[in-house]
Amino acid sequence: MFNVDSSTDLKQLKKTYRNLVKEWHPDKFQDESEKEAAEIKSQKIIDGYHFLVSIAPETKEANLEEYQKTTTEVGISDFQHKKQVLEITFMDGSVYEYFGVSAKLYQKMINTDKLMRFCKRNIYSSFLYRKSKREIKQEAAAN
Repeated sequence: MFNVDSSTDLKQLKKTYRNLVKEWHPDKFQDESEKEAAEIKSQKIIDGYHFLVSIAPETKEANLEEYQKTTTEVGISDFQHKKQVLEITFMDGSVYEYFGVSAKLYQKMINTDKLMRFCKRNIYSSFLYRKSKREIKQEAAAN
């Protein structure tokens, strides 16, 4: 859909996104079934764009200091694994998703007695990650 590669920058990604949104805007379609299909396609375009922005090198570079501080200084409060996506919730309320984590590695993570050390060695720098939209507020985490 976006036809991007590792050299695509955010400016080009945004241009591609805008063109796709214009092309698939539901108001361009008269037929009700075409309009519904365009709405679904538009939502996929929006979701895809947000995902690509969240893993873009510029985004990761801009947030690197915060990420390093979280993964080295803040404890893990919870984690879950589903379809090779590992979601880690930290005690400060931040949530990161790690992509491509196998069930076998997740099982090792569950069985470790030194969770932070395991994640530092095997997860944080080994997998594509992004900060999740599902961030937990500190007040809510405390309750």
